[in-house]
Amino acid sequence: MIAGVIVDVPSRNTDRPFSYLVPPDMQAWIEPGSRVGVPFANRTLQGFVVSLTEELPAEGPTKLKAIAELLDPLPPLLPDLVELAKWISEKYCCTWTAALQAMVPSAIKGKAERYIRLAEEGEHSLPPGLLKELERSSEGIRLESIQKRYPEAGGAIKGALADGLLIEETTIRDRLSVRMLLTVYPPEDRLATEAALAALPARAARQRELLQYVLQLADPVTLQAMLADTGASASAAKALAEKGYILIEEAEQQRDPYAGRDFQRSSPLPLTAAQQEVFLRIRDAVEMEAPATFLLHGVTGSGKTEIYMQSIQRALELGREAIVLVPEISLTPQMVERFKGRFGDEVAVLHSRLSSGERYDEWRRIRRGGAKVAIGARSAVFAPFTRLGLIIIDEEHESSYKQEETPKYHAREVAVQRARQQGAVVVLGSATPSLETYAAAVRGGAGSGALLSLSERVGARAMPPVTITDMREELKSGNRSMFSRALHEALQTRLERGEQSVLLLNRRGYSTFVTCRSCGYTAQCPHCDISLTYHQKTRAMRCHYCGHAEIAPSTCPSCSSEQIRYFGVGTQKVEEELAKLFPGIRVIRMDVDTTSEKNSHEKWLKLFGERKADVLLGTQMVAKGLDFPYVTLVGVIAADTSLNLPDFRAGERTFQLLTQVAGRAGRHHLPGEVVIQTYNPEHYAVTTSQQHDYNSFVQEELRHRRMMGYPPFCRLILVTMSHEGLANLSATSERFAHRLRELAAQSGVLQSLQGSSERAMELLGPVASPISRMKDRYRFQCMIKYRGSVPASTMVTEAIRLTEAESSKSGVLFSVDVDPQMIL
Repeated sequence: MIAGVIVDVPSRNTDRPFSYLVPPDMQAWIEPGSRVGVPFANRTLQGFVVSLTEELPAEGPTKLKAIAELLDPLPPLLPDLVELAKWISEKYCCTWTAALQAMVPSAIKGKAERYIRLAEEGEHSLPPGLLKELERSSEGIRLESIQKRYPEAGGAIKGALADGLLIEETTIRDRLSVRMLLTVYPPEDRLATEAALAALPARAARQRELLQYVLQLADPVTLQAMLADTGASASAAKALAEKGYILIEEAEQQRDPYAGRDFQRSSPLPLTAAQQEVFLRIRDAVEMEAPATFLLHGVTGSGKTEIYMQSIQRALELGREAIVLVPEISLTPQMVERFKGRFGDEVAVLHSRLSSGERYDEWRRIRRGGAKVAIGARSAVFAPFTRLGLIIIDEEHESSYKQEETPKYHAREVAVQRARQQGAVVVLGSATPSLETYAAAVRGGAGSGALLSLSERVGARAMPPVTITDMREELKSGNRSMFSRALHEALQTRLERGEQSVLLLNRRGYSTFVTCRSCGYTAQCPHCDISLTYHQKTRAMRCHYCGHAEIAPSTCPSCSSEQIRYFGVGTQKVEEELAKLFPGIRVIRMDVDTTSEKNSHEKWLKLFGERKADVLLGTQMVAKGLDFPYVTLVGVIAADTSLNLPDFRAGERTFQLLTQVAGRAGRHHLPGEVVIQTYNPEHYAVTTSQQHDYNSFVQEELRHRRMMGYPPFCRLILVTMSHEGLANLSATSERFAHRLRELAAQSGVLQSLQGSSERAMELLGPVASPISRMKDRYRFQCMIKYRGSVPASTMVTEAIRLTEAESSKSGVLFSVDVDPQMIL
């Protein structure tokens, strides 16, 4: 048997299956998706089996090396995930191994470790301490550990290896292992244990207490838990085990992130007529077990989550499984609460704020069939389910579903492809769908599915009225505060009534930038072309791209003036201002700086839900999915933050953010109100959000997109090139653009998108990126626009290969982003 193995080497030159012989003792175990250790270029590396065959390669079996070790008895990847990884590598212009690595938890991204052990007796010149250690160890000692502890023994070790007195072996070790704990088991023969208890002398009080404890056990418990419950010592338990009175063995212990938590069980809620109509459409598709995609366009508070849960219930009844994706970790606590309350232990949670061990164990629970529903951020789309029936993507418009590191996949596209493989249904839910998704659903194109609508809130609750405040007029009237008079009065009213408010400012930190009023100096990051953000708590200026930090100057570094000022407003400054204007106000601030600790999102939202704070202030993580009954006011401090970015999606993002955050108000028995502060009140993204009018916004935005030739009227690929040297980067980027134009011309698609051809491709650039230097590397970019069945990804990959072959030592790094969400 011969296995095709993708070896874990992140290089385009080795991005293909290599043939290895499968040893006879592994043939029953190895299958596509198995993780193996293989010899490769004089070292042992991790690899994934992607194919099995009995056909010998042209060079015959003698040239083939054998697989060195099988790393998992149960393959971590299913065959359909191996195929999906191949699809990702082709669509998103990345290596197959990068796509495979994205699918497994970091705990099993194994690395090769070298061990040294004694081969035979002989005259060794090794240090006596090392020699004794090697004699005691049958498995050998890690070479890295020896080098640290015996730095002077390098020559002796090399000589012993050359003489055959020592053997060096390489094995793959995972970054994390299964947690094993000593576990006490209930007695198999209760009568014998009771007899042993009766026979114990009266002075063995602790042992008697332990035996009585064990007789009451219905399930195994950890030794640690038993000793804690009884107050007995480990020696007392060991003595009983040695006599054969109790059984203590190592057992796997599940790391459960929600251990000890009680979730209030819930039953399905009655659906409104509109909800019922949507649910029946999804249910019928799930029962057909054929791939389908639906866009569920429902206003905020229209009951989309209940439809999700009842659809999942039907999938589970059919013996299928489900994945629920949420865009923000901040949304996960409320989603987990609801889904655990409905489906109990059948729910597994996968997101980055769990520890590596917890994430690994939740993933293993899915792989073993112990969980039927997975909830998590974008990578949960790879949950190793064998009978997937339903994938739900909540807030599908969110840009966080796009991975910004290689492989730069979009979870929405991956979900649709995975549904095609398994005959599953995809439900894309949003109050403000992305234009690409909405246009595809209206067109009814292949894979786009149907448009399902919920135009009213549950209980016919009114959408909150929205007030647009022109901050230019506030300035003219002498109000220099960051709060307009309307927002100040609304906050005061809520404090008097004991109601709660949500304030959104999509900018963390204290001030946007630090500048000198005398000479105009602005504090810049020395490694990136971007200004530093001032953080009041640490008195430091920080770059939000590379992490560079420095103490804020008291005088200007350029002219020594003391006219250093902090401009712009961040969440820290708003928090400080609230405390000044409303003494005694209780504020919870949620941004990247306050939510970096584990479980911090859950802690802050729990406190707010218990009404232990008056105001929830935050960045976009407070804008969506949250549901609190006493929130009656939503205030947007600066609606223009995202509106002025040099990105064609700026208007769409602003409308989505304003509409989503407005939907947090008045979701229950109390009416809500929204105040939006802006310097650009005439912009259609602002005016349409005031009316909660998605259709009017779409028509206006589509008009602009059609005129400028942007999605959904074409597809985009952004190729970014970076290097420390500007001249080298410029030459290489021109060479790449020339190669790509040649390939497009040969395919007959190099023409303007303004023409009538159904297949067309344009190349813009190379030009300097909007942020032209990052982490000490200059950046150039090319934008590829195309429509129709143009193999753009294939051409980009080939153009990069040709460019790298021509200038192999240029050192220019290429980054390819297919369907980019950010142009910066």
